[in-house]
Amino acid sequence: MSQTATLFNKKSKEKAADRDHRQVINFNIGRYNAQVPAGKTQFSDVALARERAKNQKWKAIETLDTQLENFEAQVTKRGAKVIWCEDAQQAIDAIVKICKEKNCRTLVKSKSMVTEEIHLNKNLEAQGIESIETDLGEYIQQLDGETPYHIVTPAMHKSKDDIARLFANKLGTDPSLSAEQLTLIARDKLRQKYAEAEVGVTGANFIISDIGGIAITENEGNARLSCSMPKTHIVIAGIEKVIPSMTDLALFWPLLATFGTGQRITSYSTIVTGPRQPGEIDGPEEMYVLLLDNGRTNMLANEKTREALYCIRCGACLNACPVYKNIGGHTYDTTYSGPIGSVITPHLKPMKEWKHLSHASSLCGNCTEVCAVKINLHELLLENRHEAQQEGYAPFTETVAWKMWKTAMLKRSWMNMGNGNMKTKLINSVAGAWTKERSKLEFPKKSFNELWAERRKGM
Repeated sequence: MSQTATLFNKKSKEKAADRDHRQVINFNIGRYNAQVPAGKTQFSDVALARERAKNQKWKAIETLDTQLENFEAQVTKRGAKVIWCEDAQQAIDAIVKICKEKNCRTLVKSKSMVTEEIHLNKNLEAQGIESIETDLGEYIQQLDGETPYHIVTPAMHKSKDDIARLFANKLGTDPSLSAEQLTLIARDKLRQKYAEAEVGVTGANFIISDIGGIAITENEGNARLSCSMPKTHIVIAGIEKVIPSMTDLALFWPLLATFGTGQRITSYSTIVTGPRQPGEIDGPEEMYVLLLDNGRTNMLANEKTREALYCIRCGACLNACPVYKNIGGHTYDTTYSGPIGSVITPHLKPMKEWKHLSHASSLCGNCTEVCAVKINLHELLLENRHEAQQEGYAPFTETVAWKMWKTAMLKRSWMNMGNGNMKTKLINSVAGAWTKERSKLEFPKKSFNELWAERRKGM
């Protein structure tokens, strides 16, 4: 078992037994679940909307090279510079180089999972550059020295009282402040940073191929400030974020809002097509767009797992997953948690080290059921398990156990050879991890097959 798998099992056991943690998560996800049905009412046929979105992402990913090249041609016409990055280190090197050229001491950034993926804040701090998270949830997590807990809601695991205590410890505020007062304090602190920052960094919800634009949707306005107030704007986005046309936003923006937060549409939706143009009075003087691969072309080359690149990062699968709701986001110990994280991480990182995430699932299919773009997530988890076994990463004991199971399942007479007592002893010895904190599994003395055969004889 890999070190990451061992640590994952240890953390999972601890979090699953933490009732306070579960109560906070269930409360916050419960609020999400209450909002989503209202958001879905804007669609006359939400299933059809999801199907169309999946088809558009299929088109984008199947023609990814053409879409990205067209985006680069269009955005460079308006003065932006595009930088292609094969891995995280190339992206970090490019950002550090830009910051040094601009004599940057303070950098503001909006919420972006891809910057978490490359550990941007840590790398900038190593260069003496202050990197400030401006999304409220991300700001809370940065103050606490933690990574985001959830793709959409970074501080989902914290209650209002937790945040009040954190602000009191870090900012010297009154620990009895209300949520509104805490928000105003964070806003006051961050507004000063916008004025000081030489560079602003954002992600991109979508890369628009036909117009060469970056689409950003948010609820706080921090992304709009991060890309417009500093003189230099840096965008970093995974190459899979591309969509063919600006008209596709009429479908994707409402879908992302509804499945992400239960809204009909988010408060601020922005399209950025380049730096400030002649005659314009605001906006950055320079704009850089970093297109990051970092393992995504590995998935693109795999016809079966390529579908995971359709993800629009709405986080719905995390909220639906019974495993995530029990062990929490930090237990995964990777940028992308929950079902989508379990699917893509073993391809973005070494499969041997991260294959255990594909087993962190009940395979109930709820993640697939709620996915905004209908990715077959539970089937992809099975595909990951299959690929890990094909590549020789499955433990010897596991391989032997499944071969024995297959042999027995193909022959009813073999299954009937062991009586109930024998099966009970065997299963409880093999399933020790299950029975350690649960009651033992007890098999009946006779199987249903045997009972049915006896009944038919008596007819």
